[in-house]
Amino acid sequence: MKCVNQLLLAGVFAVASSAQANDLNQVIDSSSAINKSALTSQNKIDAISDNMQSRLQQFRTLNKEIEGLVVYNSQLEKQINNQLEEMAAINASMDQVSVIERQITPLMLRMIAGLEQFVALDVPFLSEERANRIATLKAMMDRADITSSEKFRRVLEAYQVEVEYGRTIEAYSTLITIDGQEREVDMLRIGRLELLYVTKDAAKAGSWNKESKQFVALPNTNISQINKGVRIARKQLAPDMLTLPVQAAQ
Repeated sequence: MKCVNQLLLAGVFAVASSAQANDLNQVIDSSSAINKSALTSQNKIDAISDNMQSRLQQFRTLNKEIEGLVVYNSQLEKQINNQLEEMAAINASMDQVSVIERQITPLMLRMIAGLEQFVALDVPFLSEERANRIATLKAMMDRADITSSEKFRRVLEAYQVEVEYGRTIEAYSTLITIDGQEREVDMLRIGRLELLYVTKDAAKAGSWNKESKQFVALPNTNISQINKGVRIARKQLAPDMLTLPVQAAQ
C-alpha cells in the first residue's frame, strides 16, 4: 500500500512538472516572440530615424544652396543693372560720335588745306616728298575703308612731321637750277632757319632767300662750312660749331 501511494505521488509530481515545463516553454516562446517584435520595431524606428536625419541633412544643404542662390541672384541683378547703365551710356556716346564725325570731316579738310598752304609758303626743302604727303592725305579723305579716327591720326601725324622739321638738321641730294643749268647739289637744312646748297664739285654754294623766293649765291668762303654741316647732318662727323650765314629775322 505504501508503495502504491508513493507511485501515485510520483505520478502527480510528474504531471505537475510536465505542466510547469509546458507553461515555461510557452512563456519563453512568448518572450522570444516579444523580443523579435521589439527588435523589428526598433529596426523600423532606427530606419525612420536614419531617414529623418538624411532628410534633415538634405534640408540644411538645400537651405545653404538657396542662401547662396539668393546672394548670387542679388549680385547678378547688380551686374545687369550696371550693364544696362553702360548700354545706355554707349548709346548716348554713339549718338555723340555721329555728331562729332559729321563735324570732324570738315575740320580735317581745313587742316589739310592749311598744311598745303603752309608748305607752299615755307622754305622749299623736300618739296616732292611733302607734296606727295599732302596728296596722299587728300586721296585718303575720299576713301570709305578708312575710319575717321584713322584719318584724323594721319593728318595729325603729317602735322607732327612738319613740326619736327623745325628742330632738326638734315642733308640730302637733289637737282636745282643754278645760272640756268640744272646741277646736282647737296642741300643742308638747319631747322627752318636756313636752307643751303653746295655743288658736288664744291665749286658753288648758295642759300634760300625768303624775300626773293629763290636761291642766291654765297661767297666761296662758306663752302667748307656747308660741307662740314652736310657731313654732320649725315652723321659722318661729330656735332661741332658751324660758321654759316644766317638771314636776319624780319
